[in-house]
Amino acid sequence: MSSERRFRTGSGIEVGAFYDADAGDAEGLERPGQFPFTRGIYPDMYRGRLWTMRQYAGFGTAQETNERYHYLLAQGTTGLSVAFDLPTQMGYDSDHPIAGGEVGRVGVSIDTIEDMRTLFDGIALDQVSTSMTINSTAAILLALYLCVADEKGVGRNGLAGTVQNDVLKEYIARGTYIYPVDPSLRLATDVITFCAREMPAWNSISISGYHIREAGSTAPQEVAFTLANGLTYVESVLAAGVPLEDFAPRLSFFFAAHNDLLEEVAKFRAARRLWALVMKERFGASDRSCQLRFHTQTGGSTLTAQQPLNNVVRVTIQALAATLGGTQSLHTNGFDEALALPTESAAKLAVRTQQILAHESGVTNTADPLAGSYYVEALTREIEDVARAYLEEIDGLGGASKAIGFMQDQIHESAYRHQKEIEEKERLVVGVNVFEEDEEDPISVPSPDFSELEQDQKRRLDDFKAGRDSADSSQALEGVRSVARSGDNLMPPIIAAVKASATLGEISEVLREEWGTHKS
Repeated sequence: MSSERRFRTGSGIEVGAFYDADAGDAEGLERPGQFPFTRGIYPDMYRGRLWTMRQYAGFGTAQETNERYHYLLAQGTTGLSVAFDLPTQMGYDSDHPIAGGEVGRVGVSIDTIEDMRTLFDGIALDQVSTSMTINSTAAILLALYLCVADEKGVGRNGLAGTVQNDVLKEYIARGTYIYPVDPSLRLATDVITFCAREMPAWNSISISGYHIREAGSTAPQEVAFTLANGLTYVESVLAAGVPLEDFAPRLSFFFAAHNDLLEEVAKFRAARRLWALVMKERFGASDRSCQLRFHTQTGGSTLTAQQPLNNVVRVTIQALAATLGGTQSLHTNGFDEALALPTESAAKLAVRTQQILAHESGVTNTADPLAGSYYVEALTREIEDVARAYLEEIDGLGGASKAIGFMQDQIHESAYRHQKEIEEKERLVVGVNVFEEDEEDPISVPSPDFSELEQDQKRRLDDFKAGRDSADSSQALEGVRSVARSGDNLMPPIIAAVKASATLGEISEVLREEWGTHKS
């Protein structure tokens, strides 16, 4: 192992042997709750309110996922987060040939309003906040959720939660895009605009660095590319005629937490400060619209299939970084997620990890407890400076929607370096390239019969289609087509189509016919 690796952060930032007042930025910091919010967006942070413990879950059918939600709520989870399967993410119903073999495998399958009713059966939507990790089909899933809320008698003012709706990062890092970039950006803008007018307590977008980091970016790249996407959304909504202060306070963000504890804390602080400064500089935003509110998920890519119980420690370190960094919401991964979807016992332990941090660790006693650390302040400044330089380069390329290839190249280079360091043992991963075990006790991870699950889902879809008024749904789909051509906001006709029993795949297909698909 080279000596150089020992003196760099996980992202490769060079680290000194010690830090003192000469490092700068350790004096004269603003208080928590004050612009530019380096130290947190609220004056008392977790003294006033703990972060939302929002566990991500979704698998198989709506019924199975509903049962897991009730279990998580009984264990003390304070927010729900929906994982959708790939056909749902890509705009295909379960009976489409391209969906074969993927139904229900990495999330819940949602084809119809009946599926959404089942997903939230027995859950009071005005008492729990719901996050939906969905992007290309975000408008359709939000419409399904709204229609179920309407049926439950919950007004739109009473709905709290988030729809991810960040399609730009799909082109950069994740891949579940459908349409070309410009119409996808238009659809995301329509969702933000609709929510600004109709759903004042709802986060209309979760601008996601998580998937950028999981794809292999460094911490400064995660900050820069996420904020670049955010600025593009702001500009797009402003161009649609929505005043900044009507939507900017409800923008939210989503970051990863990885293993380098202090670098991750500094990253969150730097992201908050840089967003505030740039929003003020470019748009003259109010302090409220400069606040970067964010959800954190512990790093799935850091979990190992080897010695999986070690992941309990990794997840705890990452969750600690998120809370020390001032997150508003947190998901902790199950230790067995490198092997399969988390088991019930692993999900419970993940919730308990957050609860122990919240109630036993003392991290909630004061805001930004690492403020003034020479090292943390120097890292915060370093990450901010590197991220700002990236933002300027992206601006020079015409903004995030025009700089997709540049960001992809940067991530690929960082991911390659990371893997090379592991293979050459310059980066140590316990149980993988150091402290390995020749024989490990296997962990039993049950797997459902996905073939049977898929057939059951198809039967439900067939029954749903057979029981609807096809003329009504066809007419409503033509309404979606008309608005897609006109340039008006697509949310109202999509909601009308959902209420007329059009399926997710049918609505998506109309937009495919009008806009085409993205060719990478």
